[in-house]
Formats: sequence, C-alpha cells, structure tokens
Amino acid sequence: MNEQTVTTDDGVTLRVRTDGAAASPPLLLVNSLGTDLTLWDPQVADWTTSHRVVRYDQRGHGASEVPDGPYTLERLGMDALTVLDDLGIARADVCGLSLGGLVALWVAAHAPERVGRVVLADTAARIGSEDAWRTRAATVREQGMAAVVDLVLERFFSAAYRARDEPGLALVGDGLRRADPEGYAASCDALAVADLRGRARDVAARCLVMVGTEDAATPPADARALRDLVPGAAYAELEGAGHLANLERPDEFARLVADFLAPDQEHHDA
Repeated sequence: MNEQTVTTDDGVTLRVRTDGAAASPPLLLVNSLGTDLTLWDPQVADWTTSHRVVRYDQRGHGASEVPDGPYTLERLGMDALTVLDDLGIARADVCGLSLGGLVALWVAAHAPERVGRVVLADTAARIGSEDAWRTRAATVREQGMAAVVDLVLERFFSAAYRARDEPGLALVGDGLRRADPEGYAASCDALAVADLRGRARDVAARCLVMVGTEDAATPPADARALRDLVPGAAYAELEGAGHLANLERPDEFARLVADFLAPDQEHHDA
C-alpha cells in the first residue's frame, strides 16, 4: 500500500492510496457521498490480484481538502482525471458508487480515451431532486452532520442490515459524524444539478450497471434506466442489498466486478 497526495489545478489536495502491483492494469475507485476511500476496504484484497487499485478521497471527504462550495460534477470528474494524470495513468478501468458512480459516468462520457471498462454501482444518471439536495445541504450547513446521520443511514442500508446492527452501520455512521459539513453540503450542491441523462449515450466503454435490490436512494428502476441509456451496458442486481451494496454483499460485489473486468469476457445481465 502506498499513500500520497495530489494537487488539482485549483489547488486542492486529495489523498490517494494505491494497492497492488504497479505493472497490473489500473482500477480507479470513486467513493460515495459521505464516505472516503476506506469504503472499498472489503474489495481491495480481491481486486489487487488482477489490478493496481487506485482510490482517493473526493474533495470535501476524508483526508482530502475541503474547499468552499458549491462543487460541480464537472469539477469532481476533473479531480478523478487529475489523480490518473499524477500517477501517470493514461487509461484505467473505473468503478464508482453513488456520487462516485456519477463521477465515473462523467469521466467515461467526457474522456472516453481514459476509460477501459466502467462499473456504475448504486447510482443513476440523475439522482434525486434539486429541492431535496438543496434542503439537505442547508440542513447540514445550519445544524451540522448529526442532523442527517439517521436519514442517511436509512437510505444507505437495507432494513434487514440495520436490524442486524452490522459493523458497517457503525463504521459509516461514525464516518458521517466526523465528516466536514461544508464538504458534504458542497457535494450535495453538485448532486442538486448533476444530470447526465443527455450524455450517458456517449459512453463508449464496456459498462456494468449494478444495484442492490433494496437500494432506497437509487432503486433498481433508476439503475435499469441507466442501463438502457448506456450503449450495450450489462446489468446486475445484488439481492437484498441496500445503497452501499459493496458493504452489504462484499464478496458478491467483489466477484461481479472482478468477473466483469476480466479480459476477453462476454457480459450479460445477472
């Protein structure tokens, strides 16, 4: 494991971590709203058997800097490209979840030469409504993160997972409480206006759309709509999983992504 920082063209420092052999094909991972690069801990060991795994904290998250908002999806996408540029990576497979999935979709649509294959997990070309995101941003700026933690956990995890009080629930909840309110709110501002429904058809990379069947934030209907927008996209559902499907079904999530990224494979809906 190697950890470093990269600096964007607007002077923001991002934390970056790489795992796996430097000669392996690169896989860029993009975290969801309110999490950091540790979101991918359950999958890294599996994916480093075939890839050099590159993950980072999006601006406003984790150990990355928190510039004042609002942020935009374009800015977040440019951050992802900056990470690749700094590491000297011309082309990478990309996997993003939720907000990270939108960032991955933006990169695949706007910089197709940089993307090999792309995994869009628990996301949509348009997530939620502008009013809902503006309201959440205002709440966090006025009252702090504690005001939205319970709401977010209900949307992040299935009812069954919450009822079992799985360890991931506390880990994500603690991370949300520690999150910088401005970084979170500024990212909500980006989501308020992010809409890639008009650009998703421009994705040339082979694509897998994945979703938990109990995802309350970007439900399967949204994921199927995204699948239908991206030319030739494959589709998979993780039975019983909520929005953070990689935490609720870590082994299945890891396998589906690894199988999709394996070279010279044909992919079909699962």
